[in-house]
Amino acid sequence: MKRALVLMRRIARAMLGLGDYEAYCRHMADHHAGAPVMTRAQFFRNRQDARYGGAGTGKCC
Repeated sequence: MKRALVLMRRIARAMLGLGDYEAYCRHMADHHAGAPVMTRAQFFRNRQDARYGGAGTGKCC
């Protein structure tokens, strides 16, 4: 039951454009040790820009 709730939460967050910050941190630690890690706010902005386009991308809305 708990596993299903965790999965549903991750799906809902992905649908809203919210990335999985904890998975990002694990990936950085496992594959890019010593590299700078974005803060949660930076990560949120990065994922938001990737999904909706950042400044200067020419996207509407």
